[in-house]
Amino acid sequence: MPPEHRTPPAGPGRAQPGPAGASPNTAWPAARWPATVRCTTNDTHKLVILVGSVREGRFGPVVASWVAERARLHGGFDVEVVDLADHDVPLALPAASPKYAGDAYPRPDTMAPLTAALDGADAFVVVTPEYNHSYPASLKAAIDWHFTQWTAKPVGFVSYGGAAGGRHAVLHLENVLTELHAVTVRDGLAFPKYYTAWQDGRPLDADAPGYAKTLLDQLAWWAAALRKARAAAPYPG
Repeated sequence: MPPEHRTPPAGPGRAQPGPAGASPNTAWPAARWPATVRCTTNDTHKLVILVGSVREGRFGPVVASWVAERARLHGGFDVEVVDLADHDVPLALPAASPKYAGDAYPRPDTMAPLTAALDGADAFVVVTPEYNHSYPASLKAAIDWHFTQWTAKPVGFVSYGGAAGGRHAVLHLENVLTELHAVTVRDGLAFPKYYTAWQDGRPLDADAPGYAKTLLDQLAWWAAALRKARAAAPYPG
């Protein structure tokens, strides 16, 4: 059997690889980075990086900017950062379900840019903090106002928080997005104690870019496979 690599304890400067909801003490097999995904213009996929927090003083835009930089360097994506703080996302929802109402779902006119961005995406990275062992209400509202925009598309997660690094938030998000028939990817990034783990807009952990590449490679693979599948036949759900 191959030797095992034990994820280092959460601490300053240490991003955490592997499934984003996993315990920091879980043992993972030794890392085998996938081969670089080489893409031409025709191979790129539309990636929406969603900033989930709208709280005053939030750290999310810093994390999203770094993720966007890594995604552009990856070469497999056309990248758009969507900040929920820039959009009107009411908490009160219509009685109808967006799944069954389709294009007739009565969203506010001011939500149209957000809906268009989600609809046009081939893949998502959700950047989320952890508030009281879960994710922000703003993010739940944005998810609930939509349905088909998430369906049969891959979603990755980059979380940040205290000792847990946002893992509780990601566990909840995986359950919610699975219900919407999205495909959540295995590998993500979690930044425990982000307030000491970042400097000048970048994580201090030298391994973080490698973890980001693994996430982006998986997103690119799923984005290509699911885009082809959606084009071949309507999703049965």
